[in-house]
Amino acid sequence: MRILVLGGTAWLGGAIAAEAVARGHEVACLARGESGGVPDGARLIRADRDRPGAYADAGGRWDAVLDVARHPGHVRGAVAALDADRYLFVSTGNVYADTATLHGDETLPLLPPLEGDRMPSMEQYGSAKVACEAAVLDAFGDRALIARAGLIGGPGDTSGRSGYWPWRFAHPAADAVLVPDAPQRSTELIDVRDLAAWLVRCAEDGTAGVLNAVGPEVPLHEHLAAAHRVAGTAAPVAAAPEAWLAEQGVAEWAGPRSLPLWLADPDWQGFTSRSGARARAAGLTHRPLDETLRDVLAWEETRPEHPHGAGLADDDERALLRLLAGA
Repeated sequence: MRILVLGGTAWLGGAIAAEAVARGHEVACLARGESGGVPDGARLIRADRDRPGAYADAGGRWDAVLDVARHPGHVRGAVAALDADRYLFVSTGNVYADTATLHGDETLPLLPPLEGDRMPSMEQYGSAKVACEAAVLDAFGDRALIARAGLIGGPGDTSGRSGYWPWRFAHPAADAVLVPDAPQRSTELIDVRDLAAWLVRCAEDGTAGVLNAVGPEVPLHEHLAAAHRVAGTAAPVAAAPEAWLAEQGVAEWAGPRSLPLWLADPDWQGFTSRSGARARAAGLTHRPLDETLRDVLAWEETRPEHPHGAGLADDDERALLRLLAGA
């Protein structure tokens, strides 16, 4: 197949391109080339999607186009300019207006689409992706796949969300590792390599439709136990009540001074509990969580700074543990 990856020099796009090359396809990556090189065996088409004529050098008929864009204008320009049999667009679970319903499927209501071609900030990310989806479906109809990805993790995850816990258990800041006492919370981590492999197989098979590409639902305490296991250390956990963590200003989910993957807000419990049944029926498979966390830990060990993207710095962790012990 002739496959065009719109991107291909960053994390997910690069994994898609590498998988397509490994499966014997002719692969080109259209990108500015500022995020790095393309995988071995792929061809770089250097272009800026913000500029007129961005797709001029991507002529000819493509068997499949795979797009990870977030700006609606980029997608509208691509679907208008490219000649392709099918179009696969990587969207996100952030498109859903309903974040509370557990095990919600692809019929949940969506956010209103973003007006305009560019999202001004990440606060409009979900609405921007809704507009991107609409552009793809309008142009390609039943020749389009919309993959609404959940939390993507694994080697190369610069957000720190999938790498923080195995790294923290491997490098405890004190005699224990601070974790949320939240056994009722869930996680749905999808390995970037599993997502990329599935997308390429969907291109090969002509899979179409709107599908939630999420990882298996795993209780947070089991996820943390897996991270502890792969770290291979004996550091015990110090479980802190959710209300106490909130009082100390510890953030949920991601970002600085956070405990990643933890979501206490009852209005957001559906965000980590989506139904992935349709994607699994369409061939999406998952490697063991231990493998993902072991591999992301190996990658984390190559990073110059910790934590990055998400998690608690050592001093913060030690201070919080002292407070918890005196609570």
